[in-house]
Amino acid sequence: MQYDFDRKIERRGTNCLKWDHADWFFGTNDLLPMWVADMDFEVAGPILEAIKKRAGHGVFGYTVKPESYHEALVEWMKKRHGWKIKKEWLAYAPGVVPAVHLSIMAFSHPGDSVLVNSPVYYPFYSAIKNTGRQLLVSPLKSDEGRYEMDFDDIERRIDSRTRLFILSNPHNPVGRVWKIKELERLGEICLKHDIKIVSDEIHSDLVFEGYKHIPLASISKEFSMQTITCVAPSKTFNLAGLATASVIAENKRMLDEYNNALSSVGIGLANTFGIVAFEAAYRYGEEWLEQLLPYLRGNFDYMREFIGKNLPAVKVTELEGTYLAWLDFRGLGMTVEELKDFLYKKARVGFEDGSVFGEEGAGFMRVNLACPRSTVEEALNRLLESYRKTFNPLGRA
Repeated sequence: MQYDFDRKIERRGTNCLKWDHADWFFGTNDLLPMWVADMDFEVAGPILEAIKKRAGHGVFGYTVKPESYHEALVEWMKKRHGWKIKKEWLAYAPGVVPAVHLSIMAFSHPGDSVLVNSPVYYPFYSAIKNTGRQLLVSPLKSDEGRYEMDFDDIERRIDSRTRLFILSNPHNPVGRVWKIKELERLGEICLKHDIKIVSDEIHSDLVFEGYKHIPLASISKEFSMQTITCVAPSKTFNLAGLATASVIAENKRMLDEYNNALSSVGIGLANTFGIVAFEAAYRYGEEWLEQLLPYLRGNFDYMREFIGKNLPAVKVTELEGTYLAWLDFRGLGMTVEELKDFLYKKARVGFEDGSVFGEEGAGFMRVNLACPRSTVEEALNRLLESYRKTFNPLGRA
């Protein structure tokens, strides 16, 4: 089946966070929203049909996950990532963010410290603080726009109460797909200091040609026994609103502790439609994904070429994975507030403020490219027009 990612779908009027409630974050809906990480594309046909079939039954009582639900994820991981997991390693989560919260609760105590890189997906920060843990931050190193982990700094920041490292792999927002040597070094540090790893791998299927996602826990038995991996079809297949995810942990004690945390907050049964969509995505969604990936890459390449030609002061970070571009606006010489005013009020584009991902993100913006090409074109034209009015108001060459 051929999918049409150029087709524009009106999402306003559906209580859509991205389009109907952009004003909660930008102070206005009069802009082009390219921020929160969901797609403006219709889901794969087999997923839609599976949901329609289940809805046609007409009864939506309490629903238990069938064996086939778990088997679908086991088979997907083996086929896409070469990772041989077992059904016994799996547990439910109502999303990866809740899974991170629950993992912090399960594997540490109030007052313990949790280490993250920065910039990084900002719900990590709130998960640590909201559970009464201490936040430790190790900034990523940037070498001409390419980010790397600073392993010496990571080890320096570990203290006697450090219990967890939360990894973003592939990395949100800088778009890195970590290489095996990088993951091995991180894993060795965590083993040395007996630090468990919570690996957020929700973007693991959104990796571009020339790069390969490696689940950290797949590298060695030792790493696997020290890691809980969080995955979901929500980013890959645009199912975030169905709130269904999984965690993977070979270590039975870790899995039991996670499940105890899950039970302690009264979460257990999954969303009826989430169960159906989860299984359909992992069983039948690959054809859609294989068509999506080059389209997303095309959006990025178009944006990079446009900015390079028309806005050379703005730097585009190479995108190895995810559909979230990381743009460096520091060359415009604006403060964070001036940049937000320029983009949100003058250009009327809803890019996400990089400073929320950590102080190292100040002057950057994260841009969601999971949208029709025409949306990317419109956003860039708005940006260019506003740039010319602001920096070249007389129209001089």
